[in-house]
Amino acid sequence: MAAAEKNTKKKKRNIIADLVNGNILTRETVIDHLPYFLFLAFIALIYISNGFLAEENVRNLNSVNSEIKELRSEYITIKSELMYRSKQSEVVKIIRDKELGLEESFEPPKKIVKPSSHE
Repeated sequence: MAAAEKNTKKKKRNIIADLVNGNILTRETVIDHLPYFLFLAFIALIYISNGFLAEENVRNLNSVNSEIKELRSEYITIKSELMYRSKQSEVVKIIRDKELGLEESFEPPKKIVKPSSHE
């Protein structure tokens, strides 16, 4: 058993030495499996780029969501201001301040009826 243990230790040392000096890349088994290794490398690159694209999409989505929230709050503010300014009392104040020469009418509107031409 001592000889077998020495043999396995020697093989392990040879594998490590071949890996360090690059001889492992010239073995026939590695050369035979080279297309498979290249395919795995290609798949790894696709996986990495997919991760970067997903992160970019998440960042874009977050920025769009924050912009939507900001625009929604601006919309609510402007809408409330418009509702306040379109009240009759506010419109009267604006007309008085700008001195447009208009006056508020307290009489209800009258309907003008045109007599029909058939009569």
